[in-house]
Parts: sequence; structure tokens; C-alpha cells
Amino acid sequence: MAESEQDASEPAQDEIPQGKAGADSPKLELRPSRLFSAWLANAGVSIGFTTYQAGKIFLIGSNPETGRISVYERTFSRCMGLGVGQDGRSLWLASLYQLWRFENFLDPGQTRDGYDAVLVPVEGRTTGDVDIHDVHPLGPAAPPIFVVTRFNCLATLDHVNSFLPVWKPPFIDRIAAEDRCHLNGLAMRDGKPAYVTCVANANVAGAWREHRRDGGMVLDVASGEPVATGLSMPHSPRLYDGELYISQSGTGEFGRIDISTGAFEPMCFLPGFARGVAFAGRHALIGLSRPRREQAFEGLALNERLEKERVSPTCGIAVVNLDTGDVEHTLELGSAVQELYDVATLPGVKRPMILGFRTPEIRFAIRPGRMAGAAS
Repeated sequence: MAESEQDASEPAQDEIPQGKAGADSPKLELRPSRLFSAWLANAGVSIGFTTYQAGKIFLIGSNPETGRISVYERTFSRCMGLGVGQDGRSLWLASLYQLWRFENFLDPGQTRDGYDAVLVPVEGRTTGDVDIHDVHPLGPAAPPIFVVTRFNCLATLDHVNSFLPVWKPPFIDRIAAEDRCHLNGLAMRDGKPAYVTCVANANVAGAWREHRRDGGMVLDVASGEPVATGLSMPHSPRLYDGELYISQSGTGEFGRIDISTGAFEPMCFLPGFARGVAFAGRHALIGLSRPRREQAFEGLALNERLEKERVSPTCGIAVVNLDTGDVEHTLELGSAVQELYDVATLPGVKRPMILGFRTPEIRFAIRPGRMAGAAS
């Protein structure tokens, strides 16, 4: 089984044993800071995050009986965007060429072997390799809205196509399989797309790569107009408590956008390529990756800042206090994982597990629906 626990008071290196699907993979190591486990238990949430480089989704919870964190992982090729449903019971996951919907098969208050959520893949849609980034569910009966980076658009699902485009930036002249502006992030408001991030105002295939240092933008979806410009590889826009937060990945900064002025207000520096943002109370959980040593990631202010501060880049999750900007807790990953993409919180879930396709337990994960007209 792809699960383990770690001592909440022990920040030293731990190894996460692999399930059958990952038996030949390098050992995955998670190193929580001293108070990370206690904070997670007190926050009343669990955490999901994806690593496309290792092809894994991780669920991090807490076990109140042992005081340890619970780690559950499954293998899906090129895991990217994560989206938690409005009711907190569903989870959408973007993979290499498919979108998967997981549902919690446990009722509120029900447990199975100490877990209070069992996420079962109940629906898969084949989109093709279109490089889906952020994913946002809309409701139990509606397909999600997601960012199709390769085609420079927002899209949803219909019954006959790989995806259905619903919006593109005004400077993109047509829907084409050319990653022109590197559209990557989406913030929702009241169930509708509100803001997106892209790396450049570009309408030529791959042109965004020439503008990574200061060509990034936040766009208003309703008007198509820029809200903020001059950013360095912005990702993960999120509206939370009336504020628009983003990660400026090219500088390693997390902060707010003043919508009235377009100014980026940094809250903290993070030692890594920051993207993937979720919230728990007055804390933001931010994914960090080690910058790749290739042309697309060279020449960024992040690398210069890391050298100046004399620190090595980190891969993991930083827990940032939204009122102070302090990085209060961390969960670092060892060298087997270099890059994360998305982070999500599962509200009200203390200790989740997730099923994949390569172990026998999925054969017996069965939950009949209620027959129409049947007594409750």
C-alpha cells in the first residue's frame, strides 16, 4: 500500500515506501519542519500536491492517534493541476493526456481503516496531450474549467470533443496547438473565471520564452485587459478573502496584486520556483520547485537571489502566514523529486487515502447510488 506515517516531532530525513506501482522508482523522502504536523492537525485540513516530474499525487494528512503525518501517494503520468470541488468531496486531476475526477466514497463522519476520505477515480476524460495547468471544478453536475496551455485558452468539457474552448486572450488570434503566451493560471470568482496569468503578451509559437524575466501579465477575463504587467513568470492566481494573490515564480516571490493600480506587493521570498497555491485559514500553502538548468529557466532573478542569499533551491511546500509573510512551516522533498506543480487543501478531511488502478482494492471500491423514489 502506498502509505506511511512520520513522527510529528522528528524533522530528520524520512523515506516514503513505494506501493506496487512505484516499486522500481527512487525512494521518495519527505522532511517536515518540527511543527508542521502539529499545525496541519490543528488546521483541520489535509493537503494534496502534484509532481509531474515524478508522476505522483501526494495526499498529506494527520493521524490523531499517533501524532504523525499520514502520506498517501499514487502514480499518474505527468500530474499537473488539482481542483477540489465546492463541496470538498470531489477532486479533479490533470495528467499527461487525461482529466480524472475522484469522489470521496465515505459519508461525513464515516471512516475506513482510520481514514476519513477514500478518493476513488470515477470518471476519466481523454483530452490528448494539451498541457493542462490549473483546474477549477464548478459543481457536482458540471464539468470543470481548466487552462489549456498548449492551445492558449480556457476550456471545459463537452460530449464529443477533446475540450471546448471558452475564452482566449485578445492578443491570441486563433485556437492553435502553439504555446504562444504560456497561459497557466486561473482565479475564479463566484464560480466564474475572473483572472488569468500568462508569461507574455505573445502570438507566436514559443515566443513567451523570450519574455520570462519581465513579460508576465495578469489579465481580467471579463474585459481581456491587463490588470498587472511586468511580472516574471507569474503562476497560480487565487482570489481569497477579497485579495488577489499570485506567485511570481521567476523571482521566487509570493504576494498580492493591487487590482486598482496593478502593483505587485511581495509578501515573502521563497527559495524555489514558486507555483501552486492553496489556503487554510490565514495561511497560504505554496509549492516550490528547484529551477531547471535549461534555457527556459536561465536568466531569472530567482537564480540571482538564491546566489545572493547563499541558499540552495528547495522542492516542497512552504506554509506562509498571510498576516505577517512569515514562512512558519515547511515540508521538503528529497532529491528524487525536483519539481511540483499544484497544491490543494481538502477542507474538513483529516486523513485521506486515494485509489489508483494498479492495486486490487479498486475492484472492491463500490458505492451504489440511491434508487429514485427509495425511502431515505
